[in-house]
Amino acid sequence: MDIKDILRKCDHTLLSRTATWDDIKAICDDGIKFECASVCIPPCFVERAAKYAGGRVKICTVIGFPNGYSTIEAKAAETADALAKGADEIDMVINTCDLREGLYDKVLTEIRCLKTVCGDKVLKVIIETCLLTEEEKIKMCEIVSQSGADYIKTSTGFSTNGATFGDVALLRKHCDPKVKVKAAGGISSIEDAEKFIELGADRLGTSRIVKLAKQM
Repeated sequence: MDIKDILRKCDHTLLSRTATWDDIKAICDDGIKFECASVCIPPCFVERAAKYAGGRVKICTVIGFPNGYSTIEAKAAETADALAKGADEIDMVINTCDLREGLYDKVLTEIRCLKTVCGDKVLKVIIETCLLTEEEKIKMCEIVSQSGADYIKTSTGFSTNGATFGDVALLRKHCDPKVKVKAAGGISSIEDAEKFIELGADRLGTSRIVKLAKQM
C-alpha cells in the first residue's frame, strides 16, 4: 500500500497534557502537508487550530476524554462547544461504568445524544477495548450500529493497551457495514498500519506514521 494512501486514513494525533500551541501548529502543518484525514487535538486548542488551518485539514477533538465517565449533559456541552469553535470531527469516550452495569439503553442514549449535537459532523465512539470482555465489545458493536454514529474506535491510547489486530477484526465483523472502524493507540509501524487497514480499519489514530513518512 502506498504511504500516501495510509496517511490519508490517519488522524494525526497529539493529545499530550503538556502540549503547547507550537506543538499543535506543527501537528497542523504536518497534517496539511501529508494530507491526513484530520488532526486530533485537545479541545482547548480547537478554536486556534481551526483558524490556523483555515480548512486545509479537518480538526478532530476528544470528548469525555480519557475516562468517559462524565455525565451525558457534560459531554453534550463539550461537544457543542467544540463544534462552535470549529471542530469538524468528534471522538467521544463511552461511559464504561454504565456498560459494565448493563445499562445499555443509557449508553445508546448518550451516543445518540452526541450524534444529534454533531448533526452532519463525524462522530467516533471510543469503546476502550482493552477494558472490555469480548461479549461487551460485541454489545458495543450492536449499540454503535443502532446509534447513528459514524465510527467505532478501539482506544484512547491512555489506558492499559491500544489497538490490536484481533479487536479491529472483531469490530469490523460485528458492526453494521455503515459503521466505520478506527484503530488507535500504539500503531508504531507502516506494516502495522497496513495490517489494520486490511482488517477493516477506515481510520488510524496515530502520530508515528507521519514521523515515519518524514524519514522516507
